[in-house]
Amino acid sequence: MSVRHAWAVSEGSTTTSWFDVRLAFPDGARVDALAVLSGADVRVEDVRAQPPLSLDDLAVLAEWLEHPLFEACVPARGAPTASRRARPAWPRGREGRRLAAQEYRTARDEGGDPVLAVMRATGHSRRRSLRLIGQARDEGFLAPRRARR
Repeated sequence: MSVRHAWAVSEGSTTTSWFDVRLAFPDGARVDALAVLSGADVRVEDVRAQPPLSLDDLAVLAEWLEHPLFEACVPARGAPTASRRARPAWPRGREGRRLAAQEYRTARDEGGDPVLAVMRATGHSRRRSLRLIGQARDEGFLAPRRARR
């Protein structure tokens, strides 16, 4: 049995998720289904079977799919609302620059790459992290890069 999260659509505060479900039997028979999670309801929208299911098998299909589908749907309730490239929460403004300077100094003291440490902590690109480090220098959280004459 395999359950794969196919796609999700968000509208306002509600999210509807679709799942591809495949149930394979040792004799080569298989059942493919499309399940939908909307709010607290899970529905099966489409079922395809090879060989075709009898009415008795169709009545038992919900029992076959119930546990694996529930296991796949419960973790997905919060997942579609998050973006694919979710960044860790990082404060903005002065507090963010102070924390970036702290990460920079810690990495430098431990002998690591300070820019990479800021990139990991913020989730930003190298360019954005360098800009944040420069802003931290301008705020006085880090020493100037070069001595001015």
